Amino acid sequence: MSRAARFLPPERDTKMSTLQQLQEDVERSFRWSAPLPPNWVPETPGADHDAVIVGGGQTGVAIVYGLRRLGITRVKAIDQAPEGEAGIWTTTARMNLLRTSKFLPGPEYGNPLLSFRAWFETQHGAAAFDALTRIARTDWAAYLAWYQRTVGVQVQHGTRLLDIEALENGLLRLHLEADGRLHTETTRKLVLATGFGGGGEDNIPAAIRALPKPLWAHTSEHIDFTLLKGKTVGIVGAGPSAFDAAGVALENGARAVHLFSRRGEIHHQPESPPGAAPGPFPPARQPGAMEHFHRLPDGVRWRYHLLGKGAGASTPIDSIDRATAFENFHIHLNTTARTLETDGDKVHIQIGDEPFALDFVIAGTGFRIDLASRPELSLIVDDIALWKDRYTPRPGEEYPEAGLYPYLGEGFEFTEKIPGQAPYLANIHCYNWAAALSSGKNLSDVPSMPELPRLLSGISRGLFFADLDHHADRITAKGGAGADPSVYAKAVWPLRRNTTAA
Repeated sequence: MSRAARFLPPERDTKMSTLQQLQEDVERSFRWSAPLPPNWVPETPGADHDAVIVGGGQTGVAIVYGLRRLGITRVKAIDQAPEGEAGIWTTTARMNLLRTSKFLPGPEYGNPLLSFRAWFETQHGAAAFDALTRIARTDWAAYLAWYQRTVGVQVQHGTRLLDIEALENGLLRLHLEADGRLHTETTRKLVLATGFGGGGEDNIPAAIRALPKPLWAHTSEHIDFTLLKGKTVGIVGAGPSAFDAAGVALENGARAVHLFSRRGEIHHQPESPPGAAPGPFPPARQPGAMEHFHRLPDGVRWRYHLLGKGAGASTPIDSIDRATAFENFHIHLNTTARTLETDGDKVHIQIGDEPFALDFVIAGTGFRIDLASRPELSLIVDDIALWKDRYTPRPGEEYPEAGLYPYLGEGFEFTEKIPGQAPYLANIHCYNWAAALSSGKNLSDVPSMPELPRLLSGISRGLFFADLDHHADRITAKGGAGADPSVYAKAVWPLRRNTTAA
């Protein structure tokens, strides 16, 4: 065998599936990369884990793998959903295509063989990827399942976090419910990777909340759309989730769908043609701006968030086309459902002079941030600093809802409302939608993946400096026995001189 041939990858087995081939390539990339560091975090008496990740979706899995790559291995991930249903992609997400660019980085941490593109092109070819407008939701869900298996991250499903209790020794006692049984576990670090609703609750207009529950649902809930066949459905809201719900209802045979928007127009994204290269970033999302956003002055971050208040969520054109393709889909602009009345199993809404009778109402009205609404935070919420505790907006820039966002630190950790009163908060990292004001990004979605290294660094930094004495002793410890001089003794001068002269 030639010298060059020894470095060539082995020939492919034509009977091997394309994903098996990719799996071999990934494993080879792991072998060719530097070995993962061993765990360097010393065991802490009384601690079951060094970190617990609440959330087993795309973000939670990526966090566990990322910590392992840093040498932090005593980590546990939990999720209240059954296996296969963590996150939104197989449950409440209803879009046909992701709303973001196919070129965005995912959870691959710089290894292209772990990327969606590698997974997709291996099965369908480069031309198929080039032809994509955006990634299909079902493909993304399948990719994430493959990614989790490939990086070997385990998630304990069917486990709900009930309470967080701060202990005097600095640990966090987690009150958990798993398969109907209550128990506690302790951890040094806690990450709340709990998605869009993890920092608050569904934003439900009072008029809808007052209806009997069998007559309405929020888009974040599981909805059996087959039951809407032949029904007249009203959807309140005009963002992406509202249009996606409309599309699914129509595809399942709804008699009519009426979408009510309080705005005078539908805010939608311009569509790029299939195969188009990524377009230019908006000014606020330039790589430099987004990388350092969390270090911007509070006033700049506040004003950026305020800009989004009036813009509304942008809906992809394909989601709009999906619904408007049906002649029994109707958009009502400049409407507000202030009052809804029920008559038996009907919901009546008055729009101007025209009444509508609905069989079911869907609230596509997003989420609201309010840590006080999260039952698992009830024991600690009064200690957490909010933006209203740290920043007073200029006249004309008041935004009470934004004042309820947590004021986070460098590594997404909670900060103290009263300095020195709750140091344990530095060990709780809020990596969900509630971090949007502090970070400038809607964490938990695909575009926020580049923020993971900052979270991982914050966790690592906190663990390291909490054990500073241990690490200082280890770093400054004297080495073992000196090197054996016999290895080089024959060349030491003047012995070598005398030997040479002889």
